[in-house]
Order: sequence, then structure tokens, then C-alpha cells
Amino acid sequence: MVARLPAAVRPLLCAFVVLSVVHLGALLAGVTAVAQVTKPALMPVLAGYVLARGGPVLLAGALLCGCGGDTFLQIGGDTVFLVGMGSFAAGHVCYLLLFARHGTAPAGGRRAPTAGLAAGYGLLLAGTVALLWPDLPAELRIPVAGYSLLLTAMAFGALRAGLGAAAGGLFFLLSDTLIATGIAHWPQLPAPQFWIMLTYTAAQFALAAGVLRAAAVPAPGAAPQPAPAVPGAAVR
Repeated sequence: MVARLPAAVRPLLCAFVVLSVVHLGALLAGVTAVAQVTKPALMPVLAGYVLARGGPVLLAGALLCGCGGDTFLQIGGDTVFLVGMGSFAAGHVCYLLLFARHGTAPAGGRRAPTAGLAAGYGLLLAGTVALLWPDLPAELRIPVAGYSLLLTAMAFGALRAGLGAAAGGLFFLLSDTLIATGIAHWPQLPAPQFWIMLTYTAAQFALAAGVLRAAAVPAPGAAPQPAPAVPGAAVR
């Protein structure tokens, strides 16, 4: 955790919301220059919001890894795409560490529901990779499959941080699946980048909010809880 900066919390949250709206609007309007400038700025602002609330530094790191991925994916080309995917993968590892540190066992730790959820996420992974595999470029098949495994593990792990974070994990799965269908040259929705970024920004915010809640970070405006008294400590 880091020191809280309450005065900066609301401005940074508002800045993230405004940037998201401007970015999504630019994608719909086809204003490429605005979309390219605002995209890399989204996650650093959200990371600043996390730090201003006194959230885990590792959570800010996960978001900044997302910024790296956002930046590289704008450049284009298979090699740069792989670098961007690696940056996102590093962010997923950060999330998994956060869920292990601050989360609780999914389904209340009950073995049968947890196994059922794991099987569901596993089937989702296997089905998606199997369908995409024949249409992906040969050099990207193994990297995409490996990344999809890590992404699905992150989405499943998000269950440990509550329903909001779990929704964020599913949004991340959807966003990256939309990217993969574009690489596979499947038919796309109108304005595909809009839907990719809408689900992505929702995913990152929901994951960040879920981790902050699981880590018991005080809500904006809430007074920090006093440290518990230590028996026998001197009183000044």
C-alpha cells in the first residue's frame, strides 16, 4: 500500500471517465488522432487513481502493463503485437498475485462449485482456441493460445476478488477475443475498435475496483481506520 492522497482521488477518477468517453467517442467518429493520443493515457490515469486511494503498488503496475500493451498494439506488425501481448500478459500475472494476496477462495471455498467454475472457464478457453486456431496466422497460433491460457487463469482468479472483479475478468476475455477474431479475419461488428475498447476499459476499472475492495482500501471520502492498539504499548 502507499500513502493516500484524498484530494487527488476524485479528479483522477473524473479524468479517467472523461478520457474514456473522449476515446470511445473518437473511435465512433473516426477521429484517429484523438483516439491514438487518448488510448495510452487511460491506464496511467487509472493507476494514479489507485495510488491516490492508497491501493497496492502491484495493482498500479498491472494497469501500467496494460498501458504498454495499448501503446504497442497501436503500432502494428506481428513482432510489435507479440511485445504488446507480452505486456498484457505481465499485467495478468500481477493480477493473479493480487488475487492470491487479497482474495478469498471462489464459491466460498466449496470444492464442487469451485471445480464447476474452473471447468466452465476451461471449456470456454478450449472452445475459443479451437475455433480460432485454423484462421490465425501460423506464427501467432502458439503465442495466442499461451496468452489465452494466462488470460483465462486471470479471469478465473478474479472470482477471488468478488463479483465485480469477476465481471472485469469476463470483460477482458471478451475484449481480447474480439481482437483475436480480427486477427483471424472473422466478420466484425461495426466499429470493432469501439467494442474492443469499451469492454477493455470496463474490464480494467472493474478489476481495479475489485482489488481495492478485496484489499480493504478505504472508499473515497472515508476516513482511514485507526491502527489497532498494541497491548502494553506506551501511551504518549
